[in-house]
Amino acid sequence: MAVDSETRVSSGPVLWTNLLIVWIVWGSTYMGIRFASESIPPFLMSASRFLAAFVIMVGLTVILRGPDALKVTPREFATACFLGVALLGVGLGTVGLAQDYVPTGIMALIIASTPLTIVIWRLITGDRPPLLTLVGVVVGLAGIGWMLLPGGTRPVSGTDGDVVFWSVMVLISSTIWATASFFSARMPTPRDSFALTAYELLSGGVALLLVSVLVGERVDLGDITVRSWGGWLFLVIAGSVIAFTSFTWLINKAPISLASTYAYVNPAVAVLLGLLLYAEAITSDVVVGLTIVLGGVILVVSGESILPRRRRSPSPDVPVT
Repeated sequence: MAVDSETRVSSGPVLWTNLLIVWIVWGSTYMGIRFASESIPPFLMSASRFLAAFVIMVGLTVILRGPDALKVTPREFATACFLGVALLGVGLGTVGLAQDYVPTGIMALIIASTPLTIVIWRLITGDRPPLLTLVGVVVGLAGIGWMLLPGGTRPVSGTDGDVVFWSVMVLISSTIWATASFFSARMPTPRDSFALTAYELLSGGVALLLVSVLVGERVDLGDITVRSWGGWLFLVIAGSVIAFTSFTWLINKAPISLASTYAYVNPAVAVLLGLLLYAEAITSDVVVGLTIVLGGVILVVSGESILPRRRRSPSPDVPVT
């Protein structure tokens, strides 16, 4: 997916249009999950969303890339399925459950720690990130720890223990997401990014559908509210198709430092929407933790932007929220 640096675009209306789509849409998906889950069971909601997005992505792939783009080897298909279960099944499946207890802005901030986890894996595997990047990792993890202290974040429902438990679960799922993303560059994945995303959506959706059946989720279509339908459609069309297409363009055409800005812009959007649409409480600890986490991620992105392109690791898979 990489292109020569000379072909990259650092300004212009197309660049900023795609940046705004990724910033705003992906920052809004956490609220979309909350709306959709109001009357749709969480596993069934996520499963149906990913399977619907799979159908749309297959259609887009055939139209934009041609049917041959969907042809993959058995090993490539197996890797795509593994990543789909790890990234979408475990990662976003956990978010669907945690949203009953953890404010959307806090979940977005915890998930924003993904770039920090990737830096840690780079260290473990022998890479040497710049000092600014390492400082950002320490700062970001400190901010997450601050917000997870009992009483620091007011739960949507339940107790302080519930919000801490589910926040930790989201952090674990984000770590799994980052780990799978990091090592995906060393796995035999489909060469076409649209095909890779389509098969990830398929496997993640099937995995969550199986879980939905096992736990006995049921829903009557007549009981689904208009707001839940709206949230579901937003997640399918805007979150999984439009925003991902914009991000695909960015990582191919824009400087990687600009493409990565979603990591610290999305949480700010999520916190603001949580305050405006759901009147989610923002405590002083949340403000402090938010500032620390965003500062840490900004340091990481800034540190990466000063590296020569030849030393950068391949871009990890992107959260298809």
